[in-house]
Amino acid sequence: MTGPTVRLARADEIAGAGALTAEAYLADRLLDEDDEYEAQLRDAARRAREAILLVATVPCVESDGTATVVGTVTLARYGTDYAEIAEPGELEVRMLAVAPRARGRGIAEALMRAALGYAVASGARRVVLSTLDSMVTAHRLYARLGFVRAPDRDWGHQYVHLRVQTWTPPEAPGALVESRTWPPLRVEDVDGWRVGISDGLTRRGNSALLTGTAMRPGDALDRIERMYSQAGLPSIVRTPRPGGDGQGEEVAALLDARGYRTVAETDVLVRSLVGEPVLPARLELPGVRISERDEPDDAWLELWLGAKNDAADRDTGRAILTGVPALYLSMTSTYSATPLAVVRVTVVDDWAAVSCLVVDGSARRRGLARALTLHALHDGRDRGAQRAFLQVEAHNAAAAALYWGLGFQPADRYAYRERDARSGG
Repeated sequence: MTGPTVRLARADEIAGAGALTAEAYLADRLLDEDDEYEAQLRDAARRAREAILLVATVPCVESDGTATVVGTVTLARYGTDYAEIAEPGELEVRMLAVAPRARGRGIAEALMRAALGYAVASGARRVVLSTLDSMVTAHRLYARLGFVRAPDRDWGHQYVHLRVQTWTPPEAPGALVESRTWPPLRVEDVDGWRVGISDGLTRRGNSALLTGTAMRPGDALDRIERMYSQAGLPSIVRTPRPGGDGQGEEVAALLDARGYRTVAETDVLVRSLVGEPVLPARLELPGVRISERDEPDDAWLELWLGAKNDAADRDTGRAILTGVPALYLSMTSTYSATPLAVVRVTVVDDWAAVSCLVVDGSARRRGLARALTLHALHDGRDRGAQRAFLQVEAHNAAAAALYWGLGFQPADRYAYRERDARSGG
């Protein structure tokens, strides 16, 4: 069985998610055969309407690759019927279930990681859940993910005592700190917006970021679109998660009206470099060595850029990356100077930003990404950083597993929205 994909449940998966939930509860002896609660567990259709219903799927080996549901979890908003203990601003985890045949494969952890990502994306200030004392395996999972006990919120009744645990997102660096680690080649200020133009290389270098309060957001967006048109580039806007910028909803409505579509969602993951969790020691792998430079050489750039490895791309990439002091790490074999993996780390204020991690296709599944990232984190701490962050596509499950394993947690999520060329204007 391959690693799971976790996402919002699709219409044709909802009934299966309900049946799986009841099956898991019965298998774990959390439910009697004649328990009325079984009907609620099976009613995933209502959960999909009134809460956030996530499913974990894997390809079915007995078919043409059609996905089969192997796990599910529900996130309930405060004030809804499914929220038993949530307070304002909190999301509550309910009905985490994994099919008995699929256990021991990290399905529950993948579901919970995704749930925390969705919580951050929705602007939740905290995630809460209730457990029984007998749920020993679940307790270990929640501790691994950073949940802490909240005994003052325990609840129950005569026969059942439920222990409450909470998870709070770490502080995010914020869009301005992030942008300082990746400065565009050209920056224009337009009525509360910072407009980046970098010859089209990377959305981070070629998007508009709302940094203040736009007095006339419609007029500002007109100017931004003209600037990108004159540069021969699509108009791309970075939008914050709900509850971030006070003008977020107004800007989102304006983008909707103009035909902007979401082309990417990005999670900002954070970990401390001092205190808990303790930063693991540098990894030394046999047969490879790590070198460090203050500027990227052509070989470093070619691996990072992948197919975009012509001279113009290398020159633009070098100009973007070296717009701020940074350290460029390369991992090579002991008998070749060709990089097997590369990464970049730069320090702004007390933040170390880790970016550009790429492992050559011929060298994957050897632990190189983990080892090189750890070296970058230690280098960032050596340069005075107290915290680290990195950005990863929201649905990149493999990268999320790597970074969670290194102590990172979701702190923020943003989207890039691009104007559809068919919308005119």
